[in-house]
Amino acid sequence: MSVTVDGDKSGLVPVRVRRILRGPRPEKVPALVGTACTLIGLIDIAAGVFPRFRASRMHALAEVLPGTLGPLSAALSLSAGVLLLLLAHGLKRHKRRAWRAAVVLLPLGATAQFIWRHSVLGVLLSLVLLALLLRHRGQFAALPDPRSRWRALANFVVMGAGSLALGLVIVSAHPRRVIGSPSLTDRLEHVLYGLFGFEGPVGYSNGVDWTVGYSLGALGMLTALTTIYLAFRPEHPAARLTDEDEVRLRALLDQHGGRDSLGHFALRSDKGVVFSPSGKAAVCYRVVSGVMLASGDPIGDVEAWPGAIERFMDEAKAHSWTPAVMGCSETGGQVWTRETGLDALELGDEAVVDVADFSLSGRAMRNVRQMVKRIERNGYTTRVRRVRDLDPTELEAVRRAAADWRGTDTERGFSMALGRIGAPGDGDAVIATAHKTDDTDASDSPYGDLKAIIHFVPWGTDGMSLELMRRDRSADPGMNELLIVAALQASPALGIARVSLNFAMFRAALARGEKIGAGPVLRVWRGLLVFLSRWFQIESLYKFNAKFRPRWEPRFVVYRTSRDLPRIGFAAMQAEGFVNLALPRPFTRRRPAPAPRPCAHIVPTPSEREVRAA
Repeated sequence: MSVTVDGDKSGLVPVRVRRILRGPRPEKVPALVGTACTLIGLIDIAAGVFPRFRASRMHALAEVLPGTLGPLSAALSLSAGVLLLLLAHGLKRHKRRAWRAAVVLLPLGATAQFIWRHSVLGVLLSLVLLALLLRHRGQFAALPDPRSRWRALANFVVMGAGSLALGLVIVSAHPRRVIGSPSLTDRLEHVLYGLFGFEGPVGYSNGVDWTVGYSLGALGMLTALTTIYLAFRPEHPAARLTDEDEVRLRALLDQHGGRDSLGHFALRSDKGVVFSPSGKAAVCYRVVSGVMLASGDPIGDVEAWPGAIERFMDEAKAHSWTPAVMGCSETGGQVWTRETGLDALELGDEAVVDVADFSLSGRAMRNVRQMVKRIERNGYTTRVRRVRDLDPTELEAVRRAAADWRGTDTERGFSMALGRIGAPGDGDAVIATAHKTDDTDASDSPYGDLKAIIHFVPWGTDGMSLELMRRDRSADPGMNELLIVAALQASPALGIARVSLNFAMFRAALARGEKIGAGPVLRVWRGLLVFLSRWFQIESLYKFNAKFRPRWEPRFVVYRTSRDLPRIGFAAMQAEGFVNLALPRPFTRRRPAPAPRPCAHIVPTPSEREVRAA
């Protein structure tokens, strides 16, 4: 097949030739440049490290001129290669600062290639990439990511380990020029000395010691300079919900909060927010590992959702973040996919109980009914109240108990966790507590007779959504069932008609996979989910929710391409607290718990929303 090219007088030109003449599509340039940058970085490193890679008649002369262009060029080639490798990922993400650095490094690398290797091909590759960067500079406009100075420590550890490994390669890359037979310990000692600019125990002939010394010194300088830069550059913290943003979000929730059970969780203090141009809708998000994660549906008027979604996508494009939505409803998924061209995948189901239909009678509820009766016979009582009805002393005891009963140091919660109890403005939230008045240890306990807590946040004017579940480990099993039943039974008096419980991931696959007639693929998929439940409690959470005979509302993940799904899944696990990349405890600063205010940050933990079936 052939087509006519505009301006071509010779006739017909094949499509493939036309594409080559016009070059790569602009949107694919950053990925191409990042890959090429990785390749040229590896070539520069190889040129600076391996003598056999340097096929030039001038090396014999260059290596006997200590401290001149030969060793300096090797060190420059090595430094440029390492930095190009570090910049490759930023170039793929359209980062402007990565582009600027690459434009400076490529000529330096080309110069070092010509002086040290006399390689015309290496110089041409660097110059072609430089020309491509300059021609498509408009594609590299992404703003920097939120960051903190803790990355300086991570850079020091990673660069230090990489410098040690690469230094051992440099020291061992000249076997014919080594004096004697140094051991691995001697070589490692030579690398350590060389990184700090000192001469080590390994000796070389014919001036190779200058080349090795300059190369090791360059690695040490790179580690020091990149660490110092990251430590002292201006800090750009992640977006946080301001007081003004919270006031605007609460106004939207007052009008439209009944649409989505996850709406109140938009008030988490560690989320950013973008509003539609009219201010009638908003999307709350959090950036994790380069993924811009929104949760639930947009807040506000459905007609204004497209404006908020457009602002969200513009923000993601400006920073080259990967856009994603976790746990949106079917309506939200339809709007997201229609307005953005993204795709949607069913993630699981939310358990919603209609209070008017709930009853403990019947065979289906026998297990729950028997458990609740048994616990009540053991002397437990329950109280269900609005948060505003608790006196300050009791509220403080509930907060302290919730923090102490967390169970682990890992903080979890993002899409269905608020992260605070009893903050100003949350007076409509509901707390169900379990007590054991005849407990002999109650007088010694700092929480008195309090044994378990469940916290619900408002879902419009006639609903509530489960946010937190905590219990004393010494309490009898079944505290969660007891308090959920108590909350459902007290709901009519509180004016509540619907209650959202936990979110069950892959609920449909678990339910269909255990039925008779399920196919082999579905059975294998269910078996994998059951296996993963050992760590993530997928099956047990589904079975716990199913006890209360809820109706299931599907929830979806919205994503750009299937290639993004692993990255989105990893970022979601980080946001929810299943994967923790924080610094080890010795490097963290312990801070006192913040005072209860709208932005207080007390993040829920695993046992709250992932409860094992009794």
